[in-house]
Amino acid sequence: MSIPLSEPSALDEGTLRVIPIGGLGEIGRNMTVFEYDGKILIVDCGVLFPEEHQPGVDLILPDFEPIRDRLDDIVGVVLTHGHEDHIGAVPYLLRLKSDIPLIGSGLTLALVEAKLKEHRIKAFTLTVTEGQEERVGPFDLEFVAVNHSIPDALAVAIRTPAGMVLATGDFKMDQLPLDGRITDLRAFSRLGEEGVDLFLVDSTNADVPGFTPTERSIGPVLDQVIAKAPRRVIVASFSSHVHRVQQVIDAASSNERRVAFLGRSMVRNMTIAEQLGYLKVPAGVLIDYKKARDLPDDQIVYMSTGSQGEPMAVLSRMANLDHAIEVSEGDTVILASSLIPGNENAVYRVIDGLTKLGANVVHKANAKVHVSGHAAAGELLYCYNILKPKNVLPVHGEYRHLMANAKLAQETGIPEANTIIAANGTVIDLKDGVARVSGQLDIGFVYVDGSTVGEITDADLKDRRILGEEGFISVIVVVDAGTGRIISGPEIHARGVAEDDSVFDDVTPKIVAALKEAAGNGVHDTHALSQVIRRTIGRWVNQKLRRRPMIVPLVIEA
Repeated sequence: MSIPLSEPSALDEGTLRVIPIGGLGEIGRNMTVFEYDGKILIVDCGVLFPEEHQPGVDLILPDFEPIRDRLDDIVGVVLTHGHEDHIGAVPYLLRLKSDIPLIGSGLTLALVEAKLKEHRIKAFTLTVTEGQEERVGPFDLEFVAVNHSIPDALAVAIRTPAGMVLATGDFKMDQLPLDGRITDLRAFSRLGEEGVDLFLVDSTNADVPGFTPTERSIGPVLDQVIAKAPRRVIVASFSSHVHRVQQVIDAASSNERRVAFLGRSMVRNMTIAEQLGYLKVPAGVLIDYKKARDLPDDQIVYMSTGSQGEPMAVLSRMANLDHAIEVSEGDTVILASSLIPGNENAVYRVIDGLTKLGANVVHKANAKVHVSGHAAAGELLYCYNILKPKNVLPVHGEYRHLMANAKLAQETGIPEANTIIAANGTVIDLKDGVARVSGQLDIGFVYVDGSTVGEITDADLKDRRILGEEGFISVIVVVDAGTGRIISGPEIHARGVAEDDSVFDDVTPKIVAALKEAAGNGVHDTHALSQVIRRTIGRWVNQKLRRRPMIVPLVIEA
């Protein structure tokens, strides 16, 4: 989805500008900027998790460049719910300006504040609930209950004189939710009667027909799997999936097993959820994982992180025999989550590793141990028919999801011209019920790599891929500073290219001849001589070894 770059015109008076910064064409990094009358409101600020072609990267942030020089104009950040792809980048935004107000539900803000504490940031927060209305700068906000795979999720209606926008956040229409809190279609209907000028709607499951199954249907399956398990049970899920953890606790309790949380984020999030009353734990069920190791194998359930194959998460470390709890013959491992696109290979490697250790691995493909937290096509059609929005901007999804969502909108009678397929950085202006694309900003990836933020570039990642896939060759030559004559070398060392450096004996004379020829032509500059070496050995390695490794020549003058 490539939209030509074009600088947007100055914002007209009485116009609302909408800029998706992340979450379009990708699963994660959700962030949308709204500007009216010189003030900015942000909805969500999440991270994207790296894929295999981004080695060494810990997280990917939204590109804050469009707002970096306007931090004083930001009146607030609305957080629709507590998943990492919607809140994970908040600490990095608040590093730029720590007093930007955060607005969200009780659980969402509690999860954010715990993250900010690790970054030593004290946030300014406003806790809101469904049905509440707040005036934030020039924006009138109304919060609407929506059902998702985490409690306390909210949609937000944003009213300005330019028109009303409804942003769903992530949602589905589970009619039998564990907490009894359904998506408030009555509020949706009321907003539809008022007139929704622009509908920003979750697209993640837009290409899935029908309706998303209820979360409650998972409980009996978990109970059955745990009841049949002969030894230990290890369940992996997202560390914020309170409803899934609740069902694991219920199933463990009914089978007279105790539950131990594994993974720092799992322990942190579930402690918060229990303290706030979102997680109901029967007395005596929870146990510290160190004490759990003293229990008989058929009396324990471990609730862990790592359902996406993350290298440092608990489940991956178990599969690699790098965790205090070692998986062994007869253990049962349940992956109670979906596969985020891009993580498939990592997850299957973990499944294979656990299976080799003798575990019975239960996952979505062989048992109903997961249902999605996102509305499928049938639910989205209901929304369009209830709201009858004038304009639609599908968000939160890859290109195929955005297209599928736009087609659903069109099937309900919304004109194709009013369904906007945008990319990150697309500038959309709304006024008098008309939404039009007015520009395209250059939005990039901001990589978090250890303690560095934004320093790693795509060129660095390309170098890492070459190192990982093709190997590394260094060539050291000492030359006379005046004549360019070789004094010592070439000395060739390789890693990941050949088993023995003697394979390069054939190319050494070629490098010597090329350097002599260059010196004879008056080339004495060390950089130019380095390029001669690079070309010579690069050509030879490509022809003889069929490889394209990273080549680092070092020419030293003496």
